[in-house]
Amino acid sequence: MVYRKISRDVKLAAIRLYQRRLLPLGLILECLGISKRTFHRITKLWRSTGDVVQHTFGIRGRPRIFRRNDVEYLKRIIEHRPDRFLDELEEQLRTNRLISASFSTILRALCRAGVSYKKIK
Repeated sequence: MVYRKISRDVKLAAIRLYQRRLLPLGLILECLGISKRTFHRITKLWRSTGDVVQHTFGIRGRPRIFRRNDVEYLKRIIEHRPDRFLDELEEQLRTNRLISASFSTILRALCRAGVSYKKIK
């Protein structure tokens, strides 16, 4: 079967139908359009956590180096002197904020903040 998102309600309905023995497993799977493997994965999650969906906490992936106030600091530097190069920004961050970041990291952070060459001019 192709991957598709199954709603929490459908998963709960499948578990309840099976636990109360209202329908045989084959008919439940056929009516809801889920595979046996998916049903067993949902059941395992239900038994271990008490819920049928996995809850992710926080942001996935590597944490960002810059906090919001660090990016605001960079933006203030650029507003004051728009002709600064990335190596100068890197030096400012290292000395004033004690943050060591590469050119590409600084550039990505500024792009995410909406700073571009066109907006600086």
